[in-house]
Amino acid sequence: MKKIRFILIAVFMLTSIISLGQNKIKNPFGLVYEGAITENVKGKVNIHPVTYKLNGIDIAANVYTPANYNASKKYPAVVVAHPNGGIKEQTAGLYAQRLAEAGYITIAADAAFQGASGGEPRHTDKPFFREEDIHGMADFISQYTGVDENRLGVLGICGGGGYTLKAAQSDKRFKAVATLSMFNSGEVRRNGFQNSQLNTIQERLKQASDARALEKVSGKATESAREETGGKIPFSGVASITDEEIAKTPTDLYREGYEYYYRTHAHPNSTFLYTTSSLMYLMSWDATDQIELIDQPLLMMAGSKADTKYMTDEAFSKATNAKNKELFVIDGATHIQTYWKPEYVNKAVTKLIEFFGQNLK
Repeated sequence: MKKIRFILIAVFMLTSIISLGQNKIKNPFGLVYEGAITENVKGKVNIHPVTYKLNGIDIAANVYTPANYNASKKYPAVVVAHPNGGIKEQTAGLYAQRLAEAGYITIAADAAFQGASGGEPRHTDKPFFREEDIHGMADFISQYTGVDENRLGVLGICGGGGYTLKAAQSDKRFKAVATLSMFNSGEVRRNGFQNSQLNTIQERLKQASDARALEKVSGKATESAREETGGKIPFSGVASITDEEIAKTPTDLYREGYEYYYRTHAHPNSTFLYTTSSLMYLMSWDATDQIELIDQPLLMMAGSKADTKYMTDEAFSKATNAKNKELFVIDGATHIQTYWKPEYVNKAVTKLIEFFGQNLK
């Protein structure tokens, strides 16, 4: 039996991680980014936790309103899609808050099956649902009091950036489209990061198929699936990691990602896990498929030192019909540093304010 590359774990292993994380969050809104709102003060940017239904699933989101928000006025709005493994309380919330400080009504929601949103099995990560999450945020925020539905933009970060490119192809409510450190989940799950797993595509598809069989036909799963998981739903990814393992991780994306998600910006709802069966759908999907359907203004941002920048470059070159498209390189930044490091966040926010200001008039 070949050894599966992914780390497969049982659900019970998550319990201690979640309990540990819950004791560390001191912000009353659960926010873990620098400069986060700690209380709603009249005349300042405020945060409003909301829930709504999307395809029968409860979605948990935060809406940010600008300083001196007046429900009788009309404001431009921006939907913010979070990274893979991320949640609304991390970098998506940071950018949503910063854009609210610039006068936008913004929304950041946890993806279905993830974070504080509903959906089973937990940590399902299928492209259809991630695209629907973005459409659903547009549905909700377009009806929010004070929002000018004709001035709606979208920002996708990391994996949320790839899903944003797909959602914007057909959703013309988005008048301006932006990505930050875009991660093409389909390409990476299929080919491996930096095309490092091209020779195991069929093997991994077989593992994903076995995992689906295990989920759908309890007690009748294939023998290989039972052997690998002990009869439990298999997950891919990383549930926990030691400092030594982090230090030995060779790529900036994953080393700094582990530090961000499991150390400096840890949150109990955030995880690097996804159901192995999700690979059936991820590996046959690509953020750039039909990207020529994007005819809205497009801004794509990436750090000059990001080892993921090749994905932004690929997508940008294929977006042949996007209006006034621009590739903005954040000098000196790695992928994860664009999530939190003030000097790079400030550069990205400044560019976003310029971009949305020009295209959401």
